Amino acid sequence: MKKIVFLAVFILMGVLGAKAQQQADGPFRAYLFNNEYHVYMRINLYDQDIIISWQEMFGPLPGYLAKESSAFCWIITDAKIDGNKAELEISNDYGSEDLTATLTCVNDSTYTLRQNEGSPLKVPDKKSWKKLPTTLTFQKRK
Repeated sequence: MKKIVFLAVFILMGVLGAKAQQQADGPFRAYLFNNEYHVYMRINLYDQDIIISWQEMFGPLPGYLAKESSAFCWIITDAKIDGNKAELEISNDYGSEDLTATLTCVNDSTYTLRQNEGSPLKVPDKKSWKKLPTTLTFQKRK
């Protein structure tokens, strides 16, 4: 009888461990990159524990969007996951502009960020501001 109980507990622990691993590797814990505009997203919408290395004062966050070779970023201040989509609230690091957006996991490696309402996404580009399109496609990188 003890062997059966031990086996049942062992199997249950394996199932729960697999579920935890699935959550740990979920689609909304990723580094995403857009080659065309050289912008990237670092996200962990589950634990919301991303620290922006050059702006630690904001503390743990769901993530951010930034441009290569720039300290400017758009901060994800709130995120709600619903299946393969996440509703995001995003603000620039000055706090002067904000917007809502939907991040969709299309497949294992492709994501789409669609701006819904609010300020347009702009990033620094050669001493000026470049407005990003309302829909951006990102590729997952490891």
